[in-house]
Amino acid sequence: MKKILVAGDINVDLICSGYQTFPTPGREVLVDDFVMTLGGSSAICAMGLARLGNPVAFIGKVGADSWGDYCIETLRGAGIDVSGLARDPALRTGVTISITSARDRALVTFAGSVAALRAADVDAWALDDASHLHVSSFFLQQDLRPAFRRLFALAHSSGLGTSLDPGFDPTERWDNDLLETLEAVDLLFPNEIELAAISGTTDLADGLRRMGNGRTRTVAKLGPRGCATLEKGALLEVPACTIDPVDTTGAGDSFDAGFLHAWLREQPLSECLRWGSACGALSTRGLGGTASQPDAAEVRALLAT
Repeated sequence: MKKILVAGDINVDLICSGYQTFPTPGREVLVDDFVMTLGGSSAICAMGLARLGNPVAFIGKVGADSWGDYCIETLRGAGIDVSGLARDPALRTGVTISITSARDRALVTFAGSVAALRAADVDAWALDDASHLHVSSFFLQQDLRPAFRRLFALAHSSGLGTSLDPGFDPTERWDNDLLETLEAVDLLFPNEIELAAISGTTDLADGLRRMGNGRTRTVAKLGPRGCATLEKGALLEVPACTIDPVDTTGAGDSFDAGFLHAWLREQPLSECLRWGSACGALSTRGLGGTASQPDAAEVRALLAT
């Protein structure tokens, strides 16, 4: 199997969990646990694909700092090809601090190198050595965003499949360049909030229909309600797998990995949805987006039940 190319955001997540009272200015609170994990939607998806046994190459940028060292070594330790992960001395690697509990969480992010990837960085990769191109965080990739449509079209002309996880638009403008980009995208993975914002309706089935362009399959991630897509004009839904979550960070990115794992093996659509649901659920067993991602055997065991 040829490599899956994953391009986009990568950063470090510092997770403080189990606070009794939320910190306020001038006060200090204690938490029950702390972990440092790999973050960034694209990087979490890449880790999930590798954990499932897929050959993966990652394309992105980090700073020439200790955080960048951590990102590179974490990907390399998972067996991911990091030859496309550039280190830029002019940048600092992005960091997110998450203060989380069973009730809620708050995030503080320094974007740093997250938005520095450019089309030329991806163009330099030999696309004919890959089977698929996946990119996450459309609205955060400011330098890459103007070239997305051309990049996906180039991937198609080289025989690759393409997929995009749009992520949230921090400006909440939801500009139409995303819809133009989808003309060269096979799979779109929005969550329920993103689908409503992009399509202009909160009705699930109507939102999926509005996204129809004759090319792109939109797969909606619905959290505890599972996932859904359209099949021959009818709504096809798969329920969420039952897991007691510890932390939902990156669950949607692990869903992407599970769906793509089955999709690239030409599994039936319903099975792709089930693999996505299982991978998203199992990833919530521990803190952070990557620590508890499942391997293929764990997914099969959950689906068998």
